Amino acid sequence: MIETLGARTIRGINNAGQFARFAWQSVLTSVRSIGHFRTYPLVLSQMNIIGVRSVPVIMVTGAFVGMTLAVQAYDQLAGMRLEEHLGVLINISVVKELGPVLAAVMLAGRVGGALTAELGTMNVTEQIDAIRSMGTDPVRHLVAPRVLACLLLTPVLIIYADLLGILGGYFVSVWQLGINSGAYWMFSASGVELYDVLVGVTKGFFFGCAIALISCYKGFTCKEGAQGVGQACTEAFVASFISILALDFALAVISKAIYNSFWPFKSLVS
Repeated sequence: MIETLGARTIRGINNAGQFARFAWQSVLTSVRSIGHFRTYPLVLSQMNIIGVRSVPVIMVTGAFVGMTLAVQAYDQLAGMRLEEHLGVLINISVVKELGPVLAAVMLAGRVGGALTAELGTMNVTEQIDAIRSMGTDPVRHLVAPRVLACLLLTPVLIIYADLLGILGGYFVSVWQLGINSGAYWMFSASGVELYDVLVGVTKGFFFGCAIALISCYKGFTCKEGAQGVGQACTEAFVASFISILALDFALAVISKAIYNSFWPFKSLVS
């Protein structure tokens, strides 16, 4: 039993080291690729796959998040005669937490799985080795465009999710629950600050980078056969989901500390 535990621990440390090395190489290569014009067509192609085709799913997700929050929170606020403050609860929850996290989770399922399956298939069929044999760096050719596309477009997709979440919560609150529209927006504007929006959008850069790096790593290191590719896709989604939650917690703590210490408009708002 102790031997098995030790072997698993050593294997886990080895895998963590390999991923850290792969992530570092991928980030450096992605930064260096920004100045190469040959990289731009590859990045634009991945931006279309990762970003444009994900917009409908992200918008539907954001809309239902806002509508669900409105339905669930109304009774609690109405019992305290604070139903006109419903917009503050909905909008700040969507903008700071639920919008970025759920949008990233949807991307991890849709985009992360596709990236892992695509690169895993190329690995199993030895296409990545063929790229190496031709003197081309597979990280620069395959990983860097995907990392840059996820890094650039995840914050944009989070904005779409926030927008639809706000509109969905508004329609349910005003049209279905009968809350005064002017009061809804007035309390929302007074409760949601620019910093809250910036925090939510900034999380997108970290989430997108984590999804791309984990998915590409799992694709590059998947086992042989269809079963290996499928297992890599599952592991990529689980690892991406856990990393999103961990990053969200860490960024929430950091953003709160920055707000309490340095946010210049806090005194004006208060």
